Amino acid sequence: MLGETLYALRRKQGLSQEQLAEIIGVSRQTISKWEGNQSTPDLEKLVALADCFGVSLDTLVRGNQEQERDTAAPLAEKKKQSLTPGMLAGLVFVVVCVVCLAVTGMVWLLNPDAIELINSSSTLTINGSGLIFVLCVLGMMFGVYLILKKDP
Repeated sequence: MLGETLYALRRKQGLSQEQLAEIIGVSRQTISKWEGNQSTPDLEKLVALADCFGVSLDTLVRGNQEQERDTAAPLAEKKKQSLTPGMLAGLVFVVVCVVCLAVTGMVWLLNPDAIELINSSSTLTINGSGLIFVLCVLGMMFGVYLILKKDP
């Protein structure tokens, strides 16, 4: 398999056995033996051959260019889909809730009477400041869920 692949790649590049041998640093007879499957190159020479032809070691050794394209495509797709709409929505939720908590905290630090005003206006058994805190934390948790959720 390696021999046929090596022969095809060499011919595709328009190289003679002598030219390839000179590039790789071996004799022409060595190239001939590799192409005839009479011997195999060591790892260092395999890497040099792969670099010379611009292919992966897998393609060089297995001669399976279709499989390389098939496995490379999903990886490229994953890189392209790094930020999905769900992740973006989750990120927005988290940022909005963090900002809301920060603003509320700053207001309470600058004007402690604001806590009493919010608490007295709440009709729930939980006080108003606690309600704001709970809503912000729930919003952040929902945002994190959206970020981590796997989209179909």
